[in-house]
Amino acid sequence: MRFWDTSVVMPLVFEEAASVTVGDLLRRDDDMAVWWGTWVECAVAISRLRREGRLEDEAEEETRVAFDQLAEDWTEVRPTEDVRLLASLISKDHPLKTADTLQLAAALRWCEGDTNGVGFVCLDDRLRRTAQNEGFGVLPEPNEEAR
Repeated sequence: MRFWDTSVVMPLVFEEAASVTVGDLLRRDDDMAVWWGTWVECAVAISRLRREGRLEDEAEEETRVAFDQLAEDWTEVRPTEDVRLLASLISKDHPLKTADTLQLAAALRWCEGDTNGVGFVCLDDRLRRTAQNEGFGVLPEPNEEAR
């Protein structure tokens, strides 16, 4: 199982440059762990795509159905006091946005702080570097990202 940041969940349900790469990662290991806020972030992203005219009515509905199907099977790290405190500690050492700090805190909580051999799937450069500094194996590999 790997921890999936929101930046890689959207390309699974909406065609983007990284869709093939992250789709391949999911096919190799379809057990996903995500932060509780991932569902909200993706729902908001789908709404934004609709407002921007990048999704028509039927495509929006298909995207939401695909997203809901994906969400049915993932493991979700709930917003607990532990995650909140861990996010606060992370923010002291890493210049991340709030949502990214919560993502990383959730990932650390999910693996109980033992990042050895644990995959962290993410496309955001700053969060990737920070996750790597925390000991996660960050995916996709740099040579996979362009696919």
